[in-house]
Formats: sequence, C-alpha cells, structure tokens
Amino acid sequence: MSETDFPPRDGAIEPDSDLVLIEALAQARARYRALFEAIDDGFCIIEFVDGPYGPLSDYIHVEANSGYGRHTGIPDIVGKSVYDIAPDEGAEWVALYGAVLRTGQPIRFERRFAEVGRHIEVSASRVEPATLKQVSVLFRDITDRKQAEAALQASEEVARDLAETLEQRVAEQTAHLITTEEALRQSQKMEAVGQLTGGIAHDFNNLLAAISGSLDMMQARIRQGRLDDIDRYMSGAQSAARRAAALTHRLLAFSRRQTLDPQPTDVNRLVCEMQDLIQRTVGPAIYLDVRQDEALWPTLVDANQLENALLNLCINARDAMPDGGQITIETRNQSVDEAAARELSLPVGDFVTMCVTDTGAGMTPDVIAKAFEPFFTTKPIGVGTGLGLSMIYGFARQSGGQVRITSEPGEGTTVCLHLPRSSDAPAAEAATAQGEVAPVSGAERTVLVVDDETLVRMLLVDAVTEVGFAGLEAGDGPEALDILSSDATIDLLVTDVGLPGGMNGRQLADEARALRPGLKVLFVTGYAETAVQGDTDRLPPDMQIITKPFDIAALSIRIRDMIEG
Repeated sequence: MSETDFPPRDGAIEPDSDLVLIEALAQARARYRALFEAIDDGFCIIEFVDGPYGPLSDYIHVEANSGYGRHTGIPDIVGKSVYDIAPDEGAEWVALYGAVLRTGQPIRFERRFAEVGRHIEVSASRVEPATLKQVSVLFRDITDRKQAEAALQASEEVARDLAETLEQRVAEQTAHLITTEEALRQSQKMEAVGQLTGGIAHDFNNLLAAISGSLDMMQARIRQGRLDDIDRYMSGAQSAARRAAALTHRLLAFSRRQTLDPQPTDVNRLVCEMQDLIQRTVGPAIYLDVRQDEALWPTLVDANQLENALLNLCINARDAMPDGGQITIETRNQSVDEAAARELSLPVGDFVTMCVTDTGAGMTPDVIAKAFEPFFTTKPIGVGTGLGLSMIYGFARQSGGQVRITSEPGEGTTVCLHLPRSSDAPAAEAATAQGEVAPVSGAERTVLVVDDETLVRMLLVDAVTEVGFAGLEAGDGPEALDILSSDATIDLLVTDVGLPGGMNGRQLADEARALRPGLKVLFVTGYAETAVQGDTDRLPPDMQIITKPFDIAALSIRIRDMIEG
C-alpha cells in the first residue's frame, strides 16, 4: 500500500489547505498594505538595533507608506538607518524615539528637517509588545503653515514698525479728534438743554401768567370793593400753581431727584381707595377689574407717588383702547431669586408687584425699548408729554424697585411695578382733615422755622400760628443754632434743606439734636438733596419731609401732628 492510500495523520495539512492558508495570508497582507497606503500622512515603523554607540543606539526603517516620501521629502526610506538619512542629527532622533521605546509614553512635536528644508509635525508611539523594539511614527508636512505663520509675523512686525513711525501723528490726530468731539458734545448738550429749558420756560411762563394775572385781578377787585369775583381768580391761581408743581415733580421724577417719603404701605388698600377715581377717569366704556392677593405684604414706598404712578398707568391704558376694553389691576407677592434678579435688575429678596394690564393695541419691541425715555411718546401731538412712563420708571428705581413692560402688537400691554417689601406694618389710616385747620387751644408750644427765602419763611410761620403754636424764625443755620443754644423752648424744628452759610438743613438738624436730644425735625424741600437721608435710606421716626410747593392746610396739620404725636 502506498503512502497515499493511508488517511492523513492528525494535525497534518492537506496540500489544498496550504494553498488556502497562503492565499488568505496574501489577502490579509494586501489589505494591510492597502490600509497602510491609504494613510494620507507619512507613516513608518522603525526598529531599534545595536549600533556604533552601543545597544539600541541606532534604528532601521522597516516599513513606510508612500505618504512618507510626500511629507518628509525623503524617498526609499525602508532599510535605511537614521544615520544614513541624517548623520548629524542621528543621535538626537535616537534619543527621542528611544525614550518612547523605553517608557511607552507617546510624544508629539514639531521639527524642521534641515536635510530637506521642511517643517514636520511628528507623532510617535511604541509598537506592542515592547520586545519587538519597534516604534510607529506619523509625519505631517506643515511647511506651508509655518511659512504662512512666518509671513504673518513678518507683516505684523512691519505693521508695528509702521505704527511706531506714525504714533506721533496718530497722537496728534487723536488729540484733535478729542477736542472736536468735546466741542460737538458740548454743542449738543447745550442744544438739548436749550430745548428742555425752552419747553419748561414756555409752560412755566403760561402758568406764571395765570397766577400773576389772577393775583392782579384779585388786587384790583379788592381795591374796587368788588369781592364777588375773588374766589374765581383765587381758584385760577391755585390751579395754575398746582400745575406748575406737577410739572416740576414730573421733571424730578424721571431724573430720580424727587423727594420721596417712603413709608410702610398697604398697596391693596391704596388700590381700593383709588378704584372709584380710576373708573371715573377712564370712563364707562372701559371695564375695571381688580384682582388682589389677600395676603399681600406691605411695601416700603411713597404712597402719594404710587397713587400718581397707578393713575398714570391707567390713563395710558385707557388711551390705548379708544373703542373701549378692559383694565386689570393685579397685586401679588413675589420672591426674587438669583435668576429673576438678573432678569429684572433687582437684588435678591421679597417684593410687592402691582401690574396694570389693558386689552389695547400693544407695543412693538422697538417701542418698548424706548418707552421709558423722557419725551418719547406715540400719542398725537398735544395729547401726551412723553414724561409719564419716564416718571414711573424714575420713581420705581428711586424706591429701590423696578418697572417692566410686557406687550405684543394686538395683544395688549402689561406694566408691572416691583416694589421692596417692608418689614414694618402700615400705620393706621388717619382721618383726612377737611376745611380749615382747628387751632390748638391753650397750647404752649414753639416751632423754630429756618428758611433763607423771606416769603417762604413768612408762610411757614403763618402755618405754625394757624394751629395755635408760637413761631421763631431764622434765615440760615448759624442764626438758627444761636436760637437753639438759648433758653428758648423749642418743640419742633422746621427747616429748608438747601440753606446758605455753609450748613445745609440736615447738618443743622444733626447739630440741633446734639444740643437738644429728641428734637423733632420737619424738612421742607423742593429738591431731593441726598443730604436729607444722611447715611441711611430712611429718616428716623421723629424726622419727616414735606415738599415745596406745599398746601398750607396740609403743612399746618403735619406740624400739629408731629408736635402732638
């Protein structure tokens, strides 16, 4: 029996199987080679060998793709040692790649190949296992990038040189431009001031003409003994004076310079008390809906100014609904966290929010952006002044709060006032005095009046005597201190804030209370001098403020209440 007649031994490979294995290996090698060549970057594998400088002091390029030659500019690298390619730099390359072989830590760096004049980005990593003594190296030609960077650097240096050369001329030109800009800004400022003062002068001249004319006619009628018309002229003069006061208040409000007297206030009660007035003002074609949070916190605010703001908002809402609609007044508590604080430009804390919503035409985003600007209005000429929302914004910010508008064209408008919560409860509502102020009988009380305006000082003293108190007067701080240093009994100090002689009203009050601890003080001012508050945002309970122009009856009541309280 021949050898071919026996079955194959275990583990033996038939000739056909050898061919299959060889073919598979060839296909795998071809695939590996194809993948190897598909790498766009230059790629090679180096193997460390013993060299002229000791063990592993040289390496041979055992494999390389075609990209190696494209990126490095070195052809036919396979089989060559590093000293064949770069004899002067061979030791350095051996050290670099040798560290990768020893540590297993890959490296990445940029290097200029001096032999071929190219910049190459190199990445190298060890081929595992380490016993193979091989390192794979990836090359990328970055010569073009380096040349572009060099060109950019060169252009930057040229630009710097040019800038240094022109520095003096630029400085001179800049100085000239600054001078010109300052002159233009000053011209524009004077133009704006001229327009503002012109408008104010026009309005005030009209009001002064009404006041002066009414007083002249009253004087004439008194000389003639014709007293029937006195009341008519008196009412006209008082009306014009109130309009003048309202104008100054609006101007001070949007500039955040109005004198505020913040007190713990029940906003719900304030809205309820104004509901009838608002309804009469907006007219029967508009339905008024009031929605209140029954557990509303008190807020620290000037109640009179809040009333003005609410009425202004309702009038604006009415004007946005010429064919009628609905106004909703809503109150609620609001705790402002950090996110809401950033959105509303408010500090973190508790606030009372009052919103007025209408069903009118709404506003576009560009109108909302300008709504709080002074003198900006979308109303026809002669209908709006453009000061209403500016005044409300100034009042809200001066009160430590904020105002925001939400609106969409055709969807109505909502204006929300956010006011700080008060830690104190509102005071009990005082009864409003009507008619003449009843004098205090048998009261031995004295009020010191300090004002540099003779006529104003006379009126203040008259207001004091109107309620039955004795009045002393001084024209400035030093004169007042002389009186305060005497033995005279003084129960109340009424002083203007802006006084001559180097001492304002607050300084006088501090000196007076040092001489007479617990002395009550009533400030009278037409302007919100910051000196009134001193180092705090609120005045002590025994200090109050009343603004000019003032109602004599209201002033008399305030004086009486402060002394008797």
